[in-house]
Amino acid sequence: MKAVAWHGKRDVRVEEVPDPGIRKPDDVILRVTSSGVCGSDLHLYEVMTPYLNEGNVLGHEPMGIVEEVGPEVSSVAPGDRVVVPFNISCGSCWMCSQGLHSQCETTQNREHGTGASLFGYTTLYGEVPGGQAEYLRVPYGNTLPIKVPEGPPDDRFLFLSDVLPTAWQGVEYADVPDGGTLLVLGLGPIGEMATRIAQHRGHRVLAVDLVSDRLERARSHGVEVYDLREHEKDLVEVVRQATDGRGPDSVLDAVGMEAHGAPIAKAMQQAAGYLPEAIQRKLMETASVDRLHALHLAIELVRRGGTISISGVYGGMADPLPLRVLFDKQVQIRMGQANVLRWVPEIMPLLLDGDPLRTDSFASHHLPLSEAPSAYEQFQKKEDGSFKVVLQP
Repeated sequence: MKAVAWHGKRDVRVEEVPDPGIRKPDDVILRVTSSGVCGSDLHLYEVMTPYLNEGNVLGHEPMGIVEEVGPEVSSVAPGDRVVVPFNISCGSCWMCSQGLHSQCETTQNREHGTGASLFGYTTLYGEVPGGQAEYLRVPYGNTLPIKVPEGPPDDRFLFLSDVLPTAWQGVEYADVPDGGTLLVLGLGPIGEMATRIAQHRGHRVLAVDLVSDRLERARSHGVEVYDLREHEKDLVEVVRQATDGRGPDSVLDAVGMEAHGAPIAKAMQQAAGYLPEAIQRKLMETASVDRLHALHLAIELVRRGGTISISGVYGGMADPLPLRVLFDKQVQIRMGQANVLRWVPEIMPLLLDGDPLRTDSFASHHLPLSEAPSAYEQFQKKEDGSFKVVLQP
């Protein structure tokens, strides 16, 4: 089959790889019909290279049609239409029973001290072949695949794999009070979807970005937007003036480790990418520093006694944090990989009832799988209005 394979920094290729097969009695083989390219995939494209091996198949946002099932699978059958969560969870361990599917005790990667395995995402998270491919092996076939109805286009349900539950959890963790204000940092796919979810819940929503088309997209549905290019020096003051002098009740950081405005950390990330792999890994495991501009901005912006929710991925092990400020302001912080299956029952009714989150029109580009290399490059450079790319095998 054809799949998107990683071959080095900024080097992904579509090539022939072995077809997946049934390996355990509860496996499912999926014929992929759509697969998203995620902002987290760009971390693999640029920063997380020490934890990838040449030929790794990428992608963690797939949906499609069940092609084959193992002998113990009874929840889905060939021909069923399903979405696959990005985190691989058994659904029956203690962590899963607590709604913490991203910490699944069955698929935790204890040798690396990390949580549940992920499709298409580095040796740290199981090195499991991903879904930017024609076919995908899905374990835990009785609990992991999410059945969806026929009829609406793939895009209505595809984002249940990652974008919707990640944004939903981000807003949930932000703990915005009734009548309160949420400020979203970063209007990529997660940040943009978070603004829609927060508006659906009745919150006042502010957002910050520096890409014109992303700012306009959010402004078009009533978000109060701030262009960082215009307010880099006075953003905190301007936002406080708009929020009774206090700042927003909650801030959602949807940017993560590759934030604009951290040139030293950026240079360190880029320089590390040219070191031997063993040295890269040692640096990232003991001295890695993220580009923390967005997180520091969140700490400045949030009101005293407010909440910061972190959905953007951070990978550093030596990130300096202003703990004195956090303590003094009595700020609460919640974060983590989305627990996809925890949120599906709350999100699914919205997808079956008029699409109020407008998922049908969420993607900016639909491209054949063969164009994945150029799709990655455009998405990273934010060219041609590239906002959310869906690959179709």
